Amino acid sequence: MIDLGISKLALIGAVALIVIGPERLPKVARTVGALVGRAQRYISDVKAEVSREVELDELRRMRTEFEDAARDVERTIHKEVNEQAQSLNEALSGETETGVPGGDAPAPYVPSWDSAHKMHNGRKSWRVKQAAVPKWYKRQNNVRGWAQSGAARVKRHRPATRPARSFFE
Repeated sequence: MIDLGISKLALIGAVALIVIGPERLPKVARTVGALVGRAQRYISDVKAEVSREVELDELRRMRTEFEDAARDVERTIHKEVNEQAQSLNEALSGETETGVPGGDAPAPYVPSWDSAHKMHNGRKSWRVKQAAVPKWYKRQNNVRGWAQSGAARVKRHRPATRPARSFFE
C-alpha cells in the first residue's frame, strides 16, 4: 500500500486545513472516516465470502470422498453376503430328501406354531399368544402384565397418610 508516515500525514492535514478551511474540516474528516470504515468492512466481507467459498469447496470434496468410501464398503459387504449366501445354497442343495446332509437320520419333527398352540376347540390360546411377546419389549413399551382394579390402583399411588392429630395436642 501507500507508505504514509507521520510527516506525510501532517503535510496532508495542513493542506486540507488551508484548502477546506477550519469550519468545514471536522465535517469532512468525519465523512472521510465513515467512507474509510465502509471500505474496510466491504473488504473484510469480501475476504470472508472468499474463505467461505473455499471451505465449502473443501467440504464438497470431502463429502464426495466419504460417499465413495461408503459405496466401496457397501459393495464389499454385498459381495461377501452374496458369496456366503451362495455357499450356503450350495451346501443346502447337497442335502438328501430327508432334510439332513448325508441322509443318515430322519429330520426331527418340529410342530408348527398353529398346531402346537391350539386349544381343544381349535381356537388359539390367548395366554400363549400374550406370552409370545418378549418381556423386554413389554417393559420398554409399558405394556401391563396384569390387570389391576381402579380402587387398587388409587390405593397403590395414594401418598401415605399420617395418623390424625387430636385437637388438644
